[in-house]
Amino acid sequence: MTITIESDVRDLDDQRTISISPLAPPSEVRAEHPVDAAVSETVRDGRAATVGILDGSDDRLLVVVGPCSVHDTEAALDYARRLAQKAEQHRDALHVVMRVYFEKPRTTLGWKGLVNDPHLDGSFDVNTGLRVGRKLLLDISALGLPVGCEFLDPITPQYIADLVSYGSIGARTAASQVHRQLCSALSMPVGIKNSTEGDVQVAVDGTRAAGASHVFPGTDLSGRSALIRTAGNPDCHVILRGSAAGPNYDRESVADALARLAKSGLPERVVIDASHGNSQKNHERQVDVATDIAARIAGGEKGVVGIMLESFIEAGRQDLTLGKADELTYGQSITDACLDWDTTAEQLDRLAGAVLTARRGSGTAR
Repeated sequence: MTITIESDVRDLDDQRTISISPLAPPSEVRAEHPVDAAVSETVRDGRAATVGILDGSDDRLLVVVGPCSVHDTEAALDYARRLAQKAEQHRDALHVVMRVYFEKPRTTLGWKGLVNDPHLDGSFDVNTGLRVGRKLLLDISALGLPVGCEFLDPITPQYIADLVSYGSIGARTAASQVHRQLCSALSMPVGIKNSTEGDVQVAVDGTRAAGASHVFPGTDLSGRSALIRTAGNPDCHVILRGSAAGPNYDRESVADALARLAKSGLPERVVIDASHGNSQKNHERQVDVATDIAARIAGGEKGVVGIMLESFIEAGRQDLTLGKADELTYGQSITDACLDWDTTAEQLDRLAGAVLTARRGSGTAR
């Protein structure tokens, strides 16, 4: 019998791994940036309001709005203060959740988000990124404004999920078993987008799968490998985001999605993403989507329970040169192009007005 010694197997592993560095455990990052009573109330209320809208007990419209992805925490807080005031103005008609996305999925290459590269210089200081991201969520929540995040890496939620009122799964990961299992464990409502090719059924199937119990490997708050058993998440739902082939926010596309949900035994409710394929990647066309959805809501259409908008302080987008963050325009996206603040405020006014009109039409005006 031949015993293989370690030197004989060194070539079987780490052939393409440059380095392996320790990652701070979630419990450590959470302890450094703890939740206080005010923030916990914001998170609980944000989740409860979203669930109420999803199940129909709350007739307000869910509006998830904010930058495509956050790269500047100062600008993000500036935006959050403006949004918090607008959210308070329309609190009777809209449930506003700020989009605070830290992880940016890329079709090929590019900046991967604040958690991965917080210094915008290619240094990939993830330990700092996790802390900066958690601190920002606390600061925004302290304004009384609930936050929404897209979950891309299955480990990241352990660092921030206790602060998130609304989660989403992107078009590129809607079919991922790993992400469906993750959704089944998350404590907040989660929207699952149709695929980049426009496949709505994959989002319907993802919603159904996320509502079921799963057992899968993951990590605990101490950062150790663990076996996770979930009860399933009944508050998952479909987000229609269009595709390269065209938009899918029209009445017929929404009706088709609702029929697919009914056939699968799921609640008939969808959220419309006004950007991406629905705007054909032209940020200004988000206004067309919001205007159309508002008119339909005012006319009594059911099934659309929310809308998502990509918005920042300044309109459009700009290119990032790694290591030259000081040259960036303040409050302008470095990923997808966004609506400017003034235009965003107009859309919130329009959507709130639509909800109030719908109430008057149904005789349920408050």
